Amino acid sequence: MKIYPPEPFRIKMVEPIHLINKQEREKAILDAGYNLFGLRAEDVFIDMLTDSGTGSMSQAQWAGIMMGDESYAGARSYYHLAEVMSDIFGFEFFVPTHQGRAAESIITNLLIKPGDKIPSNMHFDTTDGNIRARLGQPVNLVNDQAFDTQAILPFKGNMDTNKLRQFIKETGVENIPFGTITITNNAGGGQPVSLQNIREVSQIYRENGIPFFIDACRFAENAFFIKQREPGYEEKPIIEIVREIFKLADGAWMSAKKDALVNIGGFLAVRDEALFQKISNELILREGFVSYGGLAGRDLEAIAIGLREGLEEDYLAYRLGQTAYLAETLQESGMPILEPAGGHAVYLDAGSLLPHIPQAEFPGQALAVALYQYGGIRGVEIGSVMFAYPHPETNQMIYPKLELVRLAIPRRVYTQSHLDYIGETAKEIVSIKENLRGFKFTYAPKLLRQFTARFEPV
Repeated sequence: MKIYPPEPFRIKMVEPIHLINKQEREKAILDAGYNLFGLRAEDVFIDMLTDSGTGSMSQAQWAGIMMGDESYAGARSYYHLAEVMSDIFGFEFFVPTHQGRAAESIITNLLIKPGDKIPSNMHFDTTDGNIRARLGQPVNLVNDQAFDTQAILPFKGNMDTNKLRQFIKETGVENIPFGTITITNNAGGGQPVSLQNIREVSQIYRENGIPFFIDACRFAENAFFIKQREPGYEEKPIIEIVREIFKLADGAWMSAKKDALVNIGGFLAVRDEALFQKISNELILREGFVSYGGLAGRDLEAIAIGLREGLEEDYLAYRLGQTAYLAETLQESGMPILEPAGGHAVYLDAGSLLPHIPQAEFPGQALAVALYQYGGIRGVEIGSVMFAYPHPETNQMIYPKLELVRLAIPRRVYTQSHLDYIGETAKEIVSIKENLRGFKFTYAPKLLRQFTARFEPV
């Protein structure tokens, strides 16, 4: 097996975890309505539901928390964050928010009218939900090879620029209030986007007068992929690559719970002062004053420190190496995955593993439940539970092209032996895959149903 970079840190504090027995796990998942979100965290052994806000903060971040300024307005911690934001991203205006979906809520509420269409490479669940909540339509224009789980491409998250041009022509710019791109492409396997693709997408948006926003939650991981894989960037410092990316955008939002290495927080940044004023008014109504945005001062301090730590190249080499190690371990177990390994997670190809379960019976959910039943491992379905929707005219269900289970790796949390355990559990599931059965809803809300739906076995 390939040798991957070791952890660029030592462990100073540990949190006990326990593997409850299989009978207890069966009862726990039944009580949760077979929804992994409904489990008590203490009943989970290895938790890979999400990498959002689940990482470990550094000694510098914890020290910063003690220095946090809790003033309601104009806090010192806000100005520290503002300095870091300007240095890294270069936007003239920004507001902090309590997490990324709050930023999405604000920008979609301000800019989208019913019937508008919002293009991206692929929208993730909260972006998709916020657009639909405003009666808009999220449109995914990722390249076609993104749906081939075995295709090995350096930048599988790229938007198809020909599709984008055609979409704008057919839709009309008056019905496209803004366009976006997600880095890395979470819904498509955590796959990176090349700087050349971002540049081309930006040019198309600007040619048509469409504001361009970047969903930036894993921007540092994406930048490291660019350094590794895109010709001409091998010797460039990560921060210079990041600055080049964001020069191409009119704005960005971010869940800081990912690449800023914190447990809570986010931001919304723009260049347009008039739009910033509207954002500020909306923020005050929903989140809090413009210098704290629903966060404590200590959180602002931790974000400011974490944004810089998340750009450290030894950390990023370890981070992407850990994901690649898990991918290799799972492949050796016989578990099909979406290739190549992304930045923050490994995506199991439930559709390929369980061809006997139709999409209407949620093969991804079946695999996610099995991971918990057999190993106490919590992942999340990225398939028809999350993304299937009824056609607005015929009401016929439209299913996504991929049926995946995401194992998102919390930052600076799990060791190699934890990943080896996941591989052993996967091997056991592969051996009994024909016995797995699908699920049906017993309850499901209209939007973002994956969070609170309940199921029963078919």
